[in-house]
Amino acid sequence: MTVEEEVLRIQKKLSKMSSGDGSGQEQALELLKELQNLSVNLEILTKTRIGMTVNALRKSSKDDEVISLSKTLIKNWKKFLSGPTSNTPSKESSSSSASKNKSKDSSKSDSKRDSEEKDRKIQNTFPASNTTDAVRIKCRELLLAALKVDGEDHEGCAPPEQLAEELEEAIFAEFKNTDMRYKNRIRSRVANLKDAKNPTLRTNFMVGAITATRLATMTAEEMANDEIKQLREKFKKEAIDDAQLAQNPGTKTDLLKCGKCGKRNCTYNQMQTRSSDEPMTTFVLCNECGNRWKFC
Repeated sequence: MTVEEEVLRIQKKLSKMSSGDGSGQEQALELLKELQNLSVNLEILTKTRIGMTVNALRKSSKDDEVISLSKTLIKNWKKFLSGPTSNTPSKESSSSSASKNKSKDSSKSDSKRDSEEKDRKIQNTFPASNTTDAVRIKCRELLLAALKVDGEDHEGCAPPEQLAEELEEAIFAEFKNTDMRYKNRIRSRVANLKDAKNPTLRTNFMVGAITATRLATMTAEEMANDEIKQLREKFKKEAIDDAQLAQNPGTKTDLLKCGKCGKRNCTYNQMQTRSSDEPMTTFVLCNECGNRWKFC
């Protein structure tokens, strides 16, 4: 199959994605990578109009990596359009062309300055960065923002920029790409590190008690703040108590009166819920209205 036929095949698939609901972004990324590896020239660009298709995909996509690679391809293809022409222009057209070229050069110069300035900002934020992937760098910035909390001072700890980079690298090492699993893992770390009710997690990470590799794989239960952990323990204990009561039918009595319906038709169970030297806890169920209570 020729390069032109390959480009037409890819264009057909990308056209459906750019006119759809934005789904199939992982496949779109693979197709763009195939395009990047093909030797596309000006003639193929003109015949297939692949540039318009990729630009339409860039506008409709919500995936940062697809958008970034689309921009790169379009930027590379634009170089074909700035080559010298063989026709000799008239004075008027030469003047107009010179003016246009000057304007283009100025625009390119501004664009280059903006790009260099952005690169400098990234370099200043992550001086030891080992990636230029836009998605990964954005994720590092989100993690850094979660670690930097006003009023907190972790003197003697590693710089938050270094910690954010190490954590992102540990997450990327697990998935080997920036798909939705990677992004969801980043979001959960950011949410828990920013949680005002959970300063312990952030502090433990900053001081090194929790390593980047460990934090990258912690479950939601392990990262939860103390309040949520206590609630989970409470629910777990109540569930165990209910299970034990369900196995024991209890003893019927008319000596106990229900505080809700006032009837004396109850069933009670006794369980040792505290230390062995303390009295047992009595659980009571009203057989009339279903009201439950306990006393020691």
